Amino acid sequence: MRRLFESALLALFLLLTQTPGYAADLTFPKDKLTIRTTDGKKHAFEIELAVDADHRQQGLMNRRKMADDQGMLFDFGQTRRVMMWMKDTYLPLDMLFIGDDGKIDSISEQAVPLSEAIIDSDIPVAYVLELNAGTVKRLGIAVGDLVSTPQIDNRPTVASP
Repeated sequence: MRRLFESALLALFLLLTQTPGYAADLTFPKDKLTIRTTDGKKHAFEIELAVDADHRQQGLMNRRKMADDQGMLFDFGQTRRVMMWMKDTYLPLDMLFIGDDGKIDSISEQAVPLSEAIIDSDIPVAYVLELNAGTVKRLGIAVGDLVSTPQIDNRPTVASP
């Protein structure tokens, strides 16, 4: 039964994330991002923002290189469970799953290039930050560290009912 559910989930994911033919022409807005570790260290990055469906579908697909201080921040516009994959992505990546408060809630390191395996946040998150594989380990980034960028810092808060 679980296999059937996972197959159906994968089929739905594939259907919803097919990249449109014009996606290669997209340009991404850019911003600065800082990760503050629990021991007080700050790490600065130049990021591209994937804030709408077309940008999120394309992501880092077909890129062959990315500087060590660069990354891509996916903003889903809401807090929800997120599933990513590496189809047509040639760069090995670390994925940081971030709550709406900017706290890193989970991390998936060393995502395999070109893989169609689903990388699941397992919990509701608002953002995913993709960095070059090995960055998490090299900089000592961990669950609980804080991510700061105007995209996160200026997000409107929703009052609880």
